[in-house]
Parts: sequence; C-alpha cells; structure tokens
Amino acid sequence: MNKLLVVDLLAEREGFGKHGTAEIVSHFPNYEIYLWAPHTTKAIDYGWGVRVDSPIDADAIVITGSRRNVSQWEDWMDDVANLIRTADVPIYGICFGHQIIAVSLGGKVERAEKSSNFIADVTYQDGKVVKQLFTHQDHVVSAGEMQTIASAEHCGIVACKHPTRPITTVQFHPEAVQSVMQFSLQCGDLSEAEASAFGDAIQDMDVGRSLF
Repeated sequence: MNKLLVVDLLAEREGFGKHGTAEIVSHFPNYEIYLWAPHTTKAIDYGWGVRVDSPIDADAIVITGSRRNVSQWEDWMDDVANLIRTADVPIYGICFGHQIIAVSLGGKVERAEKSSNFIADVTYQDGKVVKQLFTHQDHVVSAGEMQTIASAEHCGIVACKHPTRPITTVQFHPEAVQSVMQFSLQCGDLSEAEASAFGDAIQDMDVGRSLF
C-alpha cells in the first residue's frame, strides 16, 4: 500500500488539526497515513494514522498549515526544508506548506501588517476564477523555483507548481470545509467573531481539485 507522510503542523489542535487533516487525507484513499509533527511534543492522538518522529520513505507528502510563521524561522523548519529539497515524490503544500516550500526552493516570504481572514476570489492563469478561504499573515513574495499559477487581489502568489518536480502548493485552505469550520467553532479553535469573517465558508475547490 502507498504511504502518505503528513507534515502535521497543527497536530496540537482538535479542529484544524485532527479534523482538518482528516479532510486532507480523505483525498488520498488507499494510502497508509504517517503523521510527523516536528514543531511540538504535544501532538494529540487522532485515533488514526501512525505518528513518527522523523520523515519516512513515503509515496507522497503533504505539508499542512501552521500557527507558526515562515517569516519567524525556527530550528525545526530546517528539517522540513531539507525534506522538501531532497524528496523525489509528489509534495503538496497548504498555507504554511505553500510558504515553506517556496522559501526552501529559493523564494521569499514577508509578513504583512495585517492578517487576511476571508473568502476571496482566486484567479488562475487559465482564466478560471474560484472562491477560496484564506487565513494568513505571511505572504510569498517570490516563488523561487516554483511557478505562480494563481493570484488574488490581496496576494500575488496564491498557487504554484514546480516546472520539473511534482510539487503543487496553495496559500488558501481547501481543507476548511463547512464541517471542519463548524467543529473548530464547537471545540474552541475558532471564535464566533473569527468564524463570522468567513460567512458560510463555502469554497469552490476542495483539496483534490486544488492540488491534483
């Protein structure tokens, strides 16, 4: 069976961690799931997947969002960057994942004065326009080896593909489907005020359509 390594950077959270990651891995049927959380010693038990202390040889890698910031680099991020540079399997990045992949491959991230928390139009280079959910303050301002394939009014580099390697990244959160948002509100990961910024939280593209 194929193996999926999730660089699980919200592993300490019930809503966006356990439930958001469950939404991501649902798009990888028939994969064994391995969870690596290099940023914390307080990863919660999801009740599924195998927690590992270091990267395994996997058939695909997903790097999730995080409450940490690429613009405020921490030592554990070096290990993630090394994985990005050396892996020869498909890599998918969401939010923080999008940012650390860009930086690891020669790009640049800058921190904005204000965070962006809303549903916004994303325009792809082929002319497709979709509504997606954003919650971030760091922005990729140079994609490095990656090629920009989509942008938004508030963020010029919203989605990227690598020209020669199987790497795809998005700044938005396609895993933040309505059920994940509702559970995050119930468990306290998200406040009523924060949730109101996203309206009905309906997005046009899910994880599969965003990354595959």
